[in-house]
Amino acid sequence: MAVRVLVVDDSAFMRRVIADAIASQPDMEVAGVAHNGLDALLKVEQLQPDVVTLDVEMPDMDGLTALRHLMARYPRPVVMLSSQTQHGAITTLRALSIGAVDFVAKPSGAISLDFSRVREELLQKIRAAALARVRAQVASTRRTPEATRVPRAKYPGAFEHLVVIGCSTGGPRALAALVPELPAEAPTAYLIVQHMPAGFTRSLAERLDASGPIAVREAVAGDRLEGGTALVAPGDYHLRLSPSGAVELDQAARVHGVRPSVDVALESVSERFGSKTVAVILTGMGQDGAAGAAVVRQAGGHVLAEDESTCVVWGMPRAVVERGLAHRVAPLDGIAEAIASIVSARTVSVR
Repeated sequence: MAVRVLVVDDSAFMRRVIADAIASQPDMEVAGVAHNGLDALLKVEQLQPDVVTLDVEMPDMDGLTALRHLMARYPRPVVMLSSQTQHGAITTLRALSIGAVDFVAKPSGAISLDFSRVREELLQKIRAAALARVRAQVASTRRTPEATRVPRAKYPGAFEHLVVIGCSTGGPRALAALVPELPAEAPTAYLIVQHMPAGFTRSLAERLDASGPIAVREAVAGDRLEGGTALVAPGDYHLRLSPSGAVELDQAARVHGVRPSVDVALESVSERFGSKTVAVILTGMGQDGAAGAAVVRQAGGHVLAEDESTCVVWGMPRAVVERGLAHRVAPLDGIAEAIASIVSARTVSVR
């Protein structure tokens, strides 16, 4: 059965080019088009599309406002169209926290000038969104004020375990739930590999940093792991560790069509940290992370996978589970507890 898509954009030109791209696919059809957020809500109720593509900047009712109403009244997979500006990144992360499944970044801030560059990406993400599990739930907007944050324990250069968290579709929302619950009292270092283009991971790191006692920042070349700190792999860069333990970033060939790749990071850190490595594979399309999880397991490390019941897309965890690589499978609200049961309070120096 063809995936029925509602196209929402205030530009008549963009409605046409996106609709034409969808109509050209044998497994998709255009359910309808809408010119702003209010029109979108009416069309969703009338047409009951499988997936909605939703522009962020629109008159009368913008994309974020429409998304909030949509997720509360007619929840279904939404793919956002956003700009590659800093403001666009912040808005996109808000959309993902509200419930959007994924997003496509407009090239040069004007998708109409070069739609061909993102056409295939949009079509691919519509297909992935059609498989997504969407819930009628709006994420909490509570943020911990800077002045009242929980004190952060620091273990410079010393930690017992390295936890590598990998995710893709649905990942930002999963991370928003998981990171505040990560065990901060244990001297544990963290790496986060979220499939995301350049320009968006810094805002993701800043948002996660404000959410709890774990310090989070976007990784830069030369960074070193620290207990109580999470480094986020920058968009469009693979993250590896040098023999000395320093962060290395490169733009080598994409793996499974993505960069950064969870496999690349896991294979690199396993060489250095072996049994001290904990791989955590969360929601996401595809199988990135499975090969890396196999390396972690062979090195004596632990592998955790998110249960299908809480995944937006049970692709990456499924690949790990079906290959028999997971030591434990847990719903998202049980992942932090599973990590805590593995990490040790005993501190060793890792340099």
